Amino acid sequence: MNFAYPWLLLLTSVPIALTLRWRQQPRSLSVPSLRQWDDNGQGRARYLWVPPTLRVVGLTLLILALARPQADSTHSTHVSEGIAIELLVDVSSSMSMDMKLAEGESHSRIDVAKKLVERFIAGDGRHLHGRDGDLLGLITFARYADTRSPLTLGHDALLELVRNLEIQERPNEDGTGYGDALAIAAARLKQLDDPEIRQMQSLEGEITSRVIILLTDGENNSGQHMPVEAAGLAKEWGCRVYCISLGDRPREFSGQVIESTQLTEAERVLKHISLETGGVFRTAFDFDSLLAVYAEIDQLERSRVATRGFTQIAEWFWLPLAAAIFVFFSALLVEATWLRAVP
Repeated sequence: MNFAYPWLLLLTSVPIALTLRWRQQPRSLSVPSLRQWDDNGQGRARYLWVPPTLRVVGLTLLILALARPQADSTHSTHVSEGIAIELLVDVSSSMSMDMKLAEGESHSRIDVAKKLVERFIAGDGRHLHGRDGDLLGLITFARYADTRSPLTLGHDALLELVRNLEIQERPNEDGTGYGDALAIAAARLKQLDDPEIRQMQSLEGEITSRVIILLTDGENNSGQHMPVEAAGLAKEWGCRVYCISLGDRPREFSGQVIESTQLTEAERVLKHISLETGGVFRTAFDFDSLLAVYAEIDQLERSRVATRGFTQIAEWFWLPLAAAIFVFFSALLVEATWLRAVP
């Protein structure tokens, strides 16, 4: 508790001075003898001190109200500059090929991809920090692109969807159409500018970064949108595209530039998409190399959290002011009724 104008508290000496002066004033008459009043009590005269005391108390309370007592409390809030990420995962039949997981152990590419995407979302405490607070969506593609999850903060449900991903086994739906998937992902991220969409998803603050992470092991051979066309849409709508090409041969990838002569035609297209949109292109051939790629992207795309502090002040002047009004009114009422003095 403090006061906005503490110097006004010095005025409390005025009521004290008035009290002392009132006590020094004669409040009786001198008479020769009191015998004739021996049988009479003091009556109401004994309470004549009440009105002056009430006025002094009321004046003191009024001074306290003028000094404006306040109670302040300091609060801080964390403001996160959010990131929206669309995860694109290839589920074509070629993703069923084996991929090295550990020494002497191998799993299908889709199983390795699922494991790494899951760790990218939830974090592993070592290489990946997790994407808490970020909007994440999931799109899979073979011949056709399917939205498995819209952009959401509910990562538990998203993780369950990732764990249940399966290869597209229908021959008439097999293929690689990541151009369509890329166009859909860019459109989903563009929708975040719509106030109605933001209200439906209870979004607050600004989405400062829009990212697409494309994981594939082949070249685009299906769909209505060519990859370069989809990359143009992503660039126009402010989306960065990180492309990861799964292969079957070791390749220098992390933090190093791959010469174009070392790339296949499919990889050249993916590299062009990344460079065009401000992302990066990497290749991976086993679990460790794919983990390094996701760890690199995880470091590049981190949300910034700012702490803002503010002080909230509660005004309490009304309490002594109300008490002063009540006390003054009580003094007037008592003097006008019960302790009324007749000249």
